[in-house]
Amino acid sequence: MAIWRTSSLLRASLAVRRAPFHASFRALSSGPPSDLKKTGLYDFHVANAGRMVSFAGYLMPLSYGNVGQVASHHHVRTSAGLFDVGHMVQSIFRGPTATGFLEWLTPSSLSSLQPYTSTLSVLLNERGGIIDDLIITKHAQDAFYVVTNAGRRDRDLEWFTQRLAEWNAGERGAKGPVEMELLDGWGLLALQGPQAASYLQSLTSFDLTQLTFGKSAFLPIEGFNLHVARGGYTGEDGFEISIPPSQTVEVADLLSKSPVQLTGLGARDSLRLEAGMCLYGNDLDEDTSPVEAGLTWVIGKERKENGTFIGAEGVRQHLKDGPPRRRVGFIVDEVPARQGAKIFDASTKELLGAVTSGIPSPTLEANIAMGYVLTGWHKKGTEVEIEVRSKMRKARVTPMPFIKPKYWRGAA
Repeated sequence: MAIWRTSSLLRASLAVRRAPFHASFRALSSGPPSDLKKTGLYDFHVANAGRMVSFAGYLMPLSYGNVGQVASHHHVRTSAGLFDVGHMVQSIFRGPTATGFLEWLTPSSLSSLQPYTSTLSVLLNERGGIIDDLIITKHAQDAFYVVTNAGRRDRDLEWFTQRLAEWNAGERGAKGPVEMELLDGWGLLALQGPQAASYLQSLTSFDLTQLTFGKSAFLPIEGFNLHVARGGYTGEDGFEISIPPSQTVEVADLLSKSPVQLTGLGARDSLRLEAGMCLYGNDLDEDTSPVEAGLTWVIGKERKENGTFIGAEGVRQHLKDGPPRRRVGFIVDEVPARQGAKIFDASTKELLGAVTSGIPSPTLEANIAMGYVLTGWHKKGTEVEIEVRSKMRKARVTPMPFIKPKYWRGAA
């Protein structure tokens, strides 16, 4: 029996919110609520005419001044943009059995990960559903730098705390306990775009051509010694830079000179969707397995075989029998399909699933979307109809990413 029945899957996928521009962004009409957190760059954003909105429990910039979302989007695709992602949760896991602990929590092969190399992974619940997606970077044999999502902070930290206690009290922990250090208040900046490397190179003596996609290092940057990882969330070449609290504003100021442009959440969302990347809460949740989400590649080959991670039974069942639904991309005719739009078979009008993210693509000048459909309707070119504004719109299943990624993997 599948870990989730098809009918319940459809109900879950359709029970999503609709919003005028993005379900996760909330405009502030009468001042910021007192319970919203601020990153270390809040005053910096305000001083730079940031339009602040509520996002994942934080006050974050949607855009800056009179520069619109589309203009910011194009600037990142053609030049370079700087994003504040300091709302993300940064942690260090260390100890003699840290590798085993994180391989228990995730399905990734971390024992074979080289030092200062990163991988995307997923935290799984007991059913194999995704608690969160995360980036794991091995620093040393028994130390890992982990970045998780702000919107899942409470759930993640509770999960980590409970599992750490269980691990350290058991036989595996007796071989060496694991500790977690939360880097609370640390800054995190994403410098993204085709000119990101040349701009950062002007500030460091380190040869950035040696830092390929998925690698990280501690770099000297104008007197600062900062953890820099090559990668990002836009499909462009770029870097994510972790910064101690006392240095965050200075580094942000240093990295935001021309041609770099401060860029907000609006452009970040359209850039990531063109790059085919998931947003937790839209495209991933605890009722979705990594197989359904098209993230099977994060599961190590030997992990599929030994099943020594939380949620393995459900995941391995989906690997063996095929998942009941799959995440796919769409090109939509006429108007954009937003989160929650229902997807139907073009011939029979059978309900197939729902859109989880959708925008008019500034780069492609076409309406793109991603969502989940029942297995069998997920193949490239499949014709479907999506209900938008009470009308059926023609759409086609399209491979993702929608744009060709430009990650730096080394000289040809």
